Amino acid sequence: MLEGVRIIAFTQFLLGPAAVQYLADMGADVVKIEPPAGPYERRWAGADAYVNGVSSFFMLAHRNVRSISLDLKRPEGLEVARELCRGADVVVSNFRPRVMEKLGLDHPELSRLKPDLVYACASGYGSDSPYRDLPGQDLLLQATTGLAAATGRSDGPPVAAGAAIVDQHGASLLAMGILAALHHRRATGEGQRVEVTMVQAALDLQLEPYTYHLNGGTVERPTTDLASSFHQAPYGFYEVEDGYVALSVSPMRAISQALGDPQELADYLDPEVALPQRNEIHSALAPLLRSFRRAELLDLLRAHGVWCAPVNDYDEVDRDPLVTHLNPVEEIDHPEAGTVRLLKHPIRYSSGAAGTRQVPPGHGEHTDEVLGQAGYSREQIDELRKVGAVT
Repeated sequence: MLEGVRIIAFTQFLLGPAAVQYLADMGADVVKIEPPAGPYERRWAGADAYVNGVSSFFMLAHRNVRSISLDLKRPEGLEVARELCRGADVVVSNFRPRVMEKLGLDHPELSRLKPDLVYACASGYGSDSPYRDLPGQDLLLQATTGLAAATGRSDGPPVAAGAAIVDQHGASLLAMGILAALHHRRATGEGQRVEVTMVQAALDLQLEPYTYHLNGGTVERPTTDLASSFHQAPYGFYEVEDGYVALSVSPMRAISQALGDPQELADYLDPEVALPQRNEIHSALAPLLRSFRRAELLDLLRAHGVWCAPVNDYDEVDRDPLVTHLNPVEEIDHPEAGTVRLLKHPIRYSSGAAGTRQVPPGHGEHTDEVLGQAGYSREQIDELRKVGAVT
């Protein structure tokens, strides 16, 4: 789908690599510029998840990407980077804003080399923000934008999401912005600058509650195990004999009927009280569900049209018939790590699967290949290696 699109990626951590991996999955030729010592994501892995010494964190966001090792602190290396950018359709960076400017690889400089270039950048707080030099890390953005403070119970501490959701949503927005800019270029011949901030990605994740807040709505954390700062009861988690279930937006009358119309719920059947008395409803309903087995309760509630689901841990997710049907995991054969299990590209296309054409690369694995395709001779590549510009 994106065959013929060349992307030069100055990317690190998760947001930038994940964004360009989406595009690489779609067929774009993505070349990652790596420092001589390798980037952080090769040297760190969450949950200490190394496979035969290879970082899972690196592998989860670098399939279908080529790697060139380039020392941007040397003038020869910087000149190589400029030449690669001159031949690209898209340049992507998620360094802090001043970094690319200091290197002379910012949008004004590169657009002079290639006027129709799509230049995409992402950072925590934005290139002209007073916070622009602060680290833009996922947890910090959840904290800064109110997401953590809006999650959990009112009598407890702020609660972080169980994944780096700001990074991942930012990656999706960055990929979407690049695709829009490429479409605009095809129609007009014009390049442009695309910018994503993690602040706006985090706020966009809160499209519902933050808009309610802006327009006078009551957005407050519950005192019970309700799962939202703005939904009516029974929206939340409920303990059962062998775990937990989630109940979503459903009328209390249907739940009451499923349970045999217990007296404890009689005062809460009017939909008008589902929001103002949501904590009281949760407190009345929760004890009625604790003696059920999870599967038994789900069958009972679903038979009465109640929206509900099991609260699965990852082992249960692996075995869930829905997940096994969708088959979201693939195994790759990595030359160093061996067999590795990774999540597939998350979108299905009738034109064919966006699969793994190339496993995550070794450090600088494609340096000679990329430079040769850019017009460098064998002698020039050897000289660049001799002076330490490439490794």
